[in-house]
Amino acid sequence: MADALQPHLPLLLWLVPLLPLLAGAITAFMPNRMGRPASWLALGALLTSCVIALAALACALAPVHEKAFHLETACTWFSFGDVALKVGLVLDPLSAAMGAMVTFVAFWIFLYSTGYMKHEARFGRFFCFLSLFSGAMLMVVYSNSLLLLFMAWELVGLASYLLIGYYFEKPSAAAAAQKAFITTRVGDMAFFLGMIWLYGQTGTLLFFDHGHGLLETDVLGSLAGVTTIGGLTVSAAAALLLLVGAMGKSGQVPLHTWLPDAMEGPTPVSALIHAATMVAAGVFLVARTHPIFMNSGPTGLPLSATAWIGGITALYAACVALGQNDIKRILAYSTVSQLGFMMVALGTGGVAAAMFHLIAHAFFKALLFLSAGSVIHGCHDEQDIRRMGGLARSMPKTFVAYAVGMMALAGFPFVFSGFWSKEAVLHSAETWPGGHGPFLLAATAALLTAFYMTRQALLVFFGKPRNPGVSHPHESPPVMLVPLFVLAAGAVLLALIGTPLWPWFEEWMKGETAVFNGSALTTPEALKLIGLSLVLVSVGVSASWLVYRNPSGDSRAPDPLEVKLGGVWSFLGDGMRFDATYEKFIIAPLAVLARVVDGIERQWFVPLMAMTEGLIKMVGRWTGRADEKGLNDGFNQICSGLQGSADSASACQSGRPQAYLRAIGLGASVLLILYFWLIA
Repeated sequence: MADALQPHLPLLLWLVPLLPLLAGAITAFMPNRMGRPASWLALGALLTSCVIALAALACALAPVHEKAFHLETACTWFSFGDVALKVGLVLDPLSAAMGAMVTFVAFWIFLYSTGYMKHEARFGRFFCFLSLFSGAMLMVVYSNSLLLLFMAWELVGLASYLLIGYYFEKPSAAAAAQKAFITTRVGDMAFFLGMIWLYGQTGTLLFFDHGHGLLETDVLGSLAGVTTIGGLTVSAAAALLLLVGAMGKSGQVPLHTWLPDAMEGPTPVSALIHAATMVAAGVFLVARTHPIFMNSGPTGLPLSATAWIGGITALYAACVALGQNDIKRILAYSTVSQLGFMMVALGTGGVAAAMFHLIAHAFFKALLFLSAGSVIHGCHDEQDIRRMGGLARSMPKTFVAYAVGMMALAGFPFVFSGFWSKEAVLHSAETWPGGHGPFLLAATAALLTAFYMTRQALLVFFGKPRNPGVSHPHESPPVMLVPLFVLAAGAVLLALIGTPLWPWFEEWMKGETAVFNGSALTTPEALKLIGLSLVLVSVGVSASWLVYRNPSGDSRAPDPLEVKLGGVWSFLGDGMRFDATYEKFIIAPLAVLARVVDGIERQWFVPLMAMTEGLIKMVGRWTGRADEKGLNDGFNQICSGLQGSADSASACQSGRPQAYLRAIGLGASVLLILYFWLIA
């Protein structure tokens, strides 16, 4: 089947992103009363894209001539002068795995949404935005052009703005949408500058172009051979700009503040943003352009910056997640932390480890958000975990699904994909020659992840109900439960392809064939890391159990950690005051500057413009009078004189030949008399 599909792949690949985009365009013109048909159209388009993406993955599974499968397309979009600007798509292990994951996970989120959002008045419009979001992300994944990727990247930002602000009637949702849009624009501007710089140096924006693309040897060598500001090579400077762009989309410190606030959107939106689309785009960008990061000169600054930023982000977000009480906000900071893990892997050279963690994370984080949505749905829109408790009895199916996601995220050993993907990240960081800093940061973050996820599970599903206002919590309908179990199965089964015993995913990314190695877990290095992971998980879970095993029955009682940590607890709960810091040192000075400019405009420019306006009007009146009284009257008088002269001349023209002959005779007589008088 794969061989039969390969000749048609160049065309079929375009359909993967275009079908959801087309569905979004059609549903945009459908009235709200046709919400159900709009959801069917969106589901059908994405399901078709998923089938094609899985078929493309099947084609990319087999190495070609002992190299990773690679298919690239390029066509001229437009020309200016002798220069042709080309765009196209690429299919390789990176895009094949990512595309299959995005379509598969997004489909189940779409299906879940048909139950979760069915009572919304703008049901069809919601699926319009979801389709736009998914189609734009798929274009990011398959793009063979940095320009096409950037265009799709901006569409992802637009769709996230629309979805985060879906409940735009709420001021908090409208503010969160604006915050996400503006914050990510900071990173996008850096991305745009990096793209322009690369084009100016190479004359191309194609990643692969038969040896002349940005990611191919000749061009990489030319980028690494030219230095710029501070002795940096062009490739290093461009890579740093691309990294800032990725930091904005993937919520890395300090451009992370929009991501927790994105929880203002509906829960399926949170699942889509945090699992398969927007935040994954930044990590994917670094993975796609990793050769530029690798060929950035002897300093290796872009890779070091990526590793350290990732490590700091992982630990920061894990610490902040400890002090959160909103069930979705905890998961949001968890996403920021896990994205930090992926950046650590990319910075330390583990592209396969980063992508395996990204794909595994997509499954169990989508599972956790959808499980949280099921809890919120069953608890009548309650989101505060302090006002829950005992839900394992009333929502057993949701609890089972959530437990799988929680254990995968916390890194429970051996069975769950999260254990092996996090293991791969730690292995990449531990063997990095640049130092052990990112490894220690990531290891500490892993311990805290186990702690705060166990805390969330204990407060939500165990103990006694702590909110008498939430009566009779109920299980979700099958249309919401089936996606949970499918994603839970994926969170477990992915462990089969990422273990050291059979590192299929890593070898496939390299274009090599994986071989089963029964002794891979018994090497000293493997035993050390596995032992460390077991210790981290055990300590985190045990510490959380000791603190929260007997939660208070009063939802208003302080958190046990709040009693122990005091002011540190509120510091963590407030996100370490990043928003307050930005408000004080960036937003407030800009507001003062804006008020100063506004004052100058009102006090000086407005009166000056009014004065200028009056002067211009006065000059206009003067020139008008001069025109009317001088030029117009003078011209009229000249015309009147000419008209009188013409009338006098015309009076002489009687039209009688006799009169003309008398005049001629009289004139001739006068001339003769004058002649003889002169010669006399």
